[in-house]
Amino acid sequence: MVDTRNGSTVTEFVLVGFEQSSPSTQALLFALFLALYSLAMAMNGLIIFITWTDPRLNSPMYFFLGHLSFLDVCFITTTIPQMLVHLVIKNHTLTFASCLTQMYLVFGVGVAECILLAFMAYDRYVAICHPLTYAQVMSRQVCVRLVSTAWFFGLINGILLDYMTFRGPFCRDNHIENFFCEAPIVIALSCGDPQFSLRVIFADAIVVLLSPMALIVISYARILASILGKAFSSSRGKTFSTCASHLTVVIFFYTSAMFSYMNPRSTHGPDKDKPFSLLYTIITPMCNPIIYSFRNKEMKGAMVRALGRSSLSRAESV
Repeated sequence: MVDTRNGSTVTEFVLVGFEQSSPSTQALLFALFLALYSLAMAMNGLIIFITWTDPRLNSPMYFFLGHLSFLDVCFITTTIPQMLVHLVIKNHTLTFASCLTQMYLVFGVGVAECILLAFMAYDRYVAICHPLTYAQVMSRQVCVRLVSTAWFFGLINGILLDYMTFRGPFCRDNHIENFFCEAPIVIALSCGDPQFSLRVIFADAIVVLLSPMALIVISYARILASILGKAFSSSRGKTFSTCASHLTVVIFFYTSAMFSYMNPRSTHGPDKDKPFSLLYTIITPMCNPIIYSFRNKEMKGAMVRALGRSSLSRAESV
């Protein structure tokens, strides 16, 4: 164990997580988070399988949806399994390299998802406001480029933010008051002045959070204007419902991320950080399949077909 009191360099961190909770509370949290994690993995895994194998779901919306579910699987697996282990065992230490890697994955996948949500909003805008040119504007090649762009900027951004977080030595307290390595908390533990790194991360958050959010707001504002300009119909109500669902995901994800990375550290604390961290690390990945997919008739039909094929193959094997 590292002795941080005599100024020696920190080589490992301790994730405080929920260790101050009673054993009964930890057992309850373990059962709850395990259920949520299993549910999120199962639903997102089903969506990935369906969107990548069902030929009827070949539109850009389902192409993006499959990649969103893949990002959610990556995102939730980066943090939640470790938290579940720490709810069972008493050793909450994490090596320097493990913390760096986890933070890079959280940054990379999180930023990629921010950008992908913006592209999905743009896709809905083109589909609703410019249906005649939709196939040309959102061709398969364009969709592949957009997804690749989201991944590229996410992974590159992760390198920048990891560098800003770990650029200085750590010689203070090595206890992280959260259940995973979150950048603002880790930066506060460094030996030097953390303000420069925090300002860079704040500026980066403005770009990677507010820019996609602006595109999302503009896209849905134009969709709303287009819908209101048409006579009332059943398709109008369906479009309203779809847009409201998508905006729910955006509000969940962006508000929790902005609280974590765009608020002054003086307003933070373990009781405030953990709920928001849970919101964007487990609640949003679990809600995405429900909001984007299970209210969609085509997705429901694809799920029935997939489950039917699975049942048939099991019956034939017997």
